[in-house]
Amino acid sequence: MRAGSYTVDRRPLAIPAFRRLWLASVVTAVGGSFSLIAIPTQLFTITGSSATIGVSAIVTFMALTVSALWCGALADRMDRRRLLLFGQCGLAGTYLLLWAQAAVGLGSVAVLMVLIGFQGVSYGATMATMGAAVPRVVPAELLAAANSLSSLVRYLGAVLGPLLAGVLLPLVGLSTLYLFDSVALAAVIWAVWRLPSIEPPPRAATRTSARATVREIVDGFRYLRTRPVLVAVLGVDLAAMVFGLPVALFPELAERTFGGPPGGGAVLGLLYAAYPAGVFLAGLLSGTFTRARRHGVMLTGAALVWGVTVVALGVAPGVAVAVAALVAGGAVNFVLSTFRNTITQAHSDDALRGRVQGTLTVVLLGGPQVSVLVHGLLSAAVGPRWTIVAGGLLTVATVALIAGRVPSLWQYTVRSPAVARQPA
Repeated sequence: MRAGSYTVDRRPLAIPAFRRLWLASVVTAVGGSFSLIAIPTQLFTITGSSATIGVSAIVTFMALTVSALWCGALADRMDRRRLLLFGQCGLAGTYLLLWAQAAVGLGSVAVLMVLIGFQGVSYGATMATMGAAVPRVVPAELLAAANSLSSLVRYLGAVLGPLLAGVLLPLVGLSTLYLFDSVALAAVIWAVWRLPSIEPPPRAATRTSARATVREIVDGFRYLRTRPVLVAVLGVDLAAMVFGLPVALFPELAERTFGGPPGGGAVLGLLYAAYPAGVFLAGLLSGTFTRARRHGVMLTGAALVWGVTVVALGVAPGVAVAVAALVAGGAVNFVLSTFRNTITQAHSDDALRGRVQGTLTVVLLGGPQVSVLVHGLLSAAVGPRWTIVAGGLLTVATVALIAGRVPSLWQYTVRSPAVARQPA
């Protein structure tokens, strides 16, 4: 392999439709994430209570869960391009309304909660539908590379977006941040508009009533029961997120374990920065793994190594070792997320792919929330070090158990695309 083959795998960018989507996502990953800072800041300014921010997270998760499952079913019986447009236009409209209420100084928590719910609905629709649409745009052999490119942008935006928002907030004001989000989404709306029609396969259901949609959601769960590989992928991902995601303990680690100042100071900043640094490093070197054919080995191996890095974090004698463990963990978790998305997309029947992606969306967003609860409660009882070590060991044990019980996961190898790629 040439040296360039080890860097970012850019092959999917040769497909015009994916290239437009990806370039648009670069804009929105940073400029479309300002609300991550703006919404909590506005809620705290109005109420003076962090509890309100916690309530907003519950509202978002509930709205997103319902939307992801519902729109996942819709994506299996209507043009996925139209559904993507609905989700992106819904997000842009929500940010415009958030801008309007902040610009006029409305100061209503109730209005904010309603708009936050709309945001969750639109985001859930977008995530579930995008996961079902990409395999119709990108051939199966390039799905890993496509997911790697998308993850790289998403993680980069999650870091740079809030940082830039923090700098801009005192300069342009809160309401303008919402406006920036809305304007940035115009790039994605344009890219989705340029997509070809992504109609469901002829055998997909055509029922339209609410009761029929509920039945289709149930059918999606039944389908998962017949696909051990998909259930195993979700199980591996849940184990990694619930047992092995100790982000909630970073403040306690920084101050009480590694001797940082009150509030954590620079030590806390290093802990928070180490994980995304590892993610970004893996993204820059994605050519080293996206060409692999044994996707099951890549997924399972990454999850096992992630558990080991969590144990290393828990026993780290100092900040340097902890940072190194988190950098390594971020890198392997990037590999895990790449092949999680790739396997769920490629191994799903296209007629039910939307429902599978809807379920995956709920798992992806629910797992970290459960992790915060579990780690917080256990740390209060036994301390952060024992909690983190136990989480890492549980991750390794659970992933090994799943791999042993479902050997088809470990043996999963990339197949030829079952659905022809749509023209660009």
